[in-house]
Amino acid sequence: MDRQIPVSEQRKKKIRKIAIAAAVAVVVLGIGAWLGSMMMPSIDRKKLMISEVDRGTIDVSVSATGNVVPAFEEIIISPISAKILEVYAHSGDSVDVGTPLLRLDLQSAEADYAKALDEQEIRRQQRAQQLASNETQLADRRMQIEVKEMELSQLEAKLRNELYLDSLGSGTRDRVRQAETTLRTAQMQLNQLRQQYQNEVKAKQADQRIQQLNDGIYERNLDAQRRTLNDARICSPRRGTLTYINTEVGSIAGGSQKIAVVSDLSHFKAECEISDNHSERVRVGGAVILRIGKERLRGTINTVTPLSKSGAITFTVVPDDMSHPRLRSGLRAEVFVITSIKDDVLRIKNGSFYSGPGDYTLFVVNGDTLLPREVKLGECNYDYIEVISGLEVGEQVVVSDMTKYKGKEKLKLSGED
Repeated sequence: MDRQIPVSEQRKKKIRKIAIAAAVAVVVLGIGAWLGSMMMPSIDRKKLMISEVDRGTIDVSVSATGNVVPAFEEIIISPISAKILEVYAHSGDSVDVGTPLLRLDLQSAEADYAKALDEQEIRRQQRAQQLASNETQLADRRMQIEVKEMELSQLEAKLRNELYLDSLGSGTRDRVRQAETTLRTAQMQLNQLRQQYQNEVKAKQADQRIQQLNDGIYERNLDAQRRTLNDARICSPRRGTLTYINTEVGSIAGGSQKIAVVSDLSHFKAECEISDNHSERVRVGGAVILRIGKERLRGTINTVTPLSKSGAITFTVVPDDMSHPRLRSGLRAEVFVITSIKDDVLRIKNGSFYSGPGDYTLFVVNGDTLLPREVKLGECNYDYIEVISGLEVGEQVVVSDMTKYKGKEKLKLSGED
């Protein structure tokens, strides 16, 4: 006959089984949690850019690219086609106004100029000769008029005598009519001479004016030839640094060909380019931030090219401090054209993930984990992005590019804060 187990003993065994099962469950859950944490992707905090959400001002801007160039430079053009005989300076040399740079072969140009000077003297002598001839011709015409006037006076006296004799009965009507006809003929001849004289004066004045105009054109051409010859003696037009010079002795410097560039390397500007999608935001006088490395310089848009080329427009920016020590010719600069200013807005640091206003999935710091959250972002500037919704002041959010973790529900954050 089996031995009966007391009821109290059965209860104790049942309680022990329950306790053991609970302990096993706790261990299993702990191991599961440990395994889950071990399998969760982990990211070193030091490799991430983490920004704290705050409130502040955003200077809304659009991005462009730019190159730093000398603010003032003068390109020296060869005014004539001539051989380079000597080079007196080299790139990098400091030059002053009038410093000789090159010597060109000007023998042919100087001979042409000397010939032009001789032709100028010939024209002067011809003009003086023509003036003297004109004066002689007009003087002869005036003399003819004076003789005709004296002849007319005599005929008038003769007509008076005939009229007097006719009144005494000593003359005849035929002689009176003859005297009147002769007088009228002489008057007509005198009027004709006077008209011819006036016409000749006008014609000679017109000829003289035409000659003066032709001489003026010749003088201006001669002055231009003189300036060209002077310019062909290549000298520096300003004080600065020689940044380019044609040093190929014996080569031909063709007319209108660049042979040297003198730049002022103490003052700079930026030549910039921006997508023509933002053309309406680029205006002369607009504020701009130039970022060169970690340095930020404020500037103003000075000129804008109205035509688009290859989907972009160009503009120049003059920094407020054109002689800032960070400025160097040839440096590339990030350019931010400021379009508006927003005060008291939620904002986070600008990061590589941002591509424009819209909805984003960002990872928010929650202890030692990162949790994805849908966030709506607005406009930006070179430092900050506007937060429209999804984040609160004081929260921390990753602003690094997290594309490869897209779809992850949780990430482990390792390393020290």
